[in-house]
Amino acid sequence: MAKSSVMEKVGSWSFIIGFIVAVVLGAVGYMASGLLLILGTIVGLLNISDREIVPFLVACIALIITGSVAQIIPFMTVGRILANVVIFVVPAAIIASLKAIIALASSR
Repeated sequence: MAKSSVMEKVGSWSFIIGFIVAVVLGAVGYMASGLLLILGTIVGLLNISDREIVPFLVACIALIITGSVAQIIPFMTVGRILANVVIFVVPAAIIASLKAIIALASSR
């Protein structure tokens, strides 16, 4: 198996595991910020290709806005789930944004 294939699998599994951890722990009332930050960083480094950056960042913006207003959602479980998903997505969004900025800067 090629090195890039292994890294792609690690990135894919990091996304799946991170999303599941965010949802499950949010549903039972826990915040797992450290683990979610690490998994989000792995996803940002290994799982976002150049052609996926813009759609990924648009989705991240929607999630971050939704998660930030989760405080007013009357269902606390939904708010915790969204908060965990935002914690998971933010590091990947930062890395994808930096990749996009670097690509724009180097193309000029």
